[in-house]
Amino acid sequence: MNFSYWELKEWFTNVDFTVVGSGIVGLNCALQLREKYPKAKILVLEKGVLPQGASTKNAGFACFGSLSELIDDLQTHTEEEVFNLVKKRCEGLQLLRTTLGDNKIDFQQNKGYELFLTKELYESCLNKKEAINKLLQPLFNSDVFTVEHNKFNFQNIYKNYITNNFEGQIDTGKMAAKLLEKVLSSGIKIINNIQVEKFIENNEQVEVETNQITFNTKKLFIATNGFANQLLNESVKPARAQVLITKPIENLHIKGTFHLDKGYYYFRNIDNRILFGGGRNLDFKGEETVEFGQTLLIQNKLEEILKTTILPNTKVEIEHRWSGIMGVGNQKKAIVKQLSNNVFCGVRLGGMGVAIGSLVGKELAQLVN
Repeated sequence: MNFSYWELKEWFTNVDFTVVGSGIVGLNCALQLREKYPKAKILVLEKGVLPQGASTKNAGFACFGSLSELIDDLQTHTEEEVFNLVKKRCEGLQLLRTTLGDNKIDFQQNKGYELFLTKELYESCLNKKEAINKLLQPLFNSDVFTVEHNKFNFQNIYKNYITNNFEGQIDTGKMAAKLLEKVLSSGIKIINNIQVEKFIENNEQVEVETNQITFNTKKLFIATNGFANQLLNESVKPARAQVLITKPIENLHIKGTFHLDKGYYYFRNIDNRILFGGGRNLDFKGEETVEFGQTLLIQNKLEEILKTTILPNTKVEIEHRWSGIMGVGNQKKAIVKQLSNNVFCGVRLGGMGVAIGSLVGKELAQLVN
């Protein structure tokens, strides 16, 4: 395609900052750059019609880690590292809420609940509950994790579960829409359906080659998370998450966010429906992909758990299915760093994009002197 003189001049000439990816990280990076450089020309490039990765496809959990997840993290991280992970997630959630406003993203703190398949699993976590509460005491000034009886009448799980008193939920669509609205209103340009294929750094400029046009920018920021390895040589693996949602259910009594089987399954209420995702543990290798889609193995398991455990003796119909692509690695810490003089990245959010995306975007922008 030959772009017009006007298009070249307005969108692709004298570009100060180019951000690749219009998800939570990319848009927050662009906003922070605008705040720091009010007169800069800022461009956000997005390969999808909407943000392509997980920002508009996640389950909307405003969470910082279930008890079993934090216990597992202590196998590969020090206590200080786990404390700092939770601290960053809390700071990120607070930044998201402050940036957009609780009402705009339908933030609700209805608590989070971890369900256990066996008494043994429950008791192994219960034995470490007090130690984790003590570790997190400086952040919350009260116990994060407490025990409750099965008040939602779930089946095929142990009678007690562990409650996270500070977990919340958001409307993912509203969050993304308000973030896009805020970015556009600040004079930042967003171009959709454009894919960056490679970039070359030349002295004080970076040449950005896309499937539509090649242009120069002074600084380039990569915020593509699970798709990072298409442009970067960093230790990020894609991880697909499959999700389904039911049709509206009369008198739905379930309220909150729920984690099952060490968080490999997760569900919540939304608009009198149950949104249910997970099952990656059934086929780790198969779900290590950047291809969107569903598999019978995982979808059948989700339906089975939905009908036998979450909503037994209830007529349930599935209305819609989708998937999102996360970025994971051996460590839970996100990669936020300067790659060269004029290229930077903020990737590998480890399935905690809602929690840390805003903060990672801010830290990414702050790498520029």
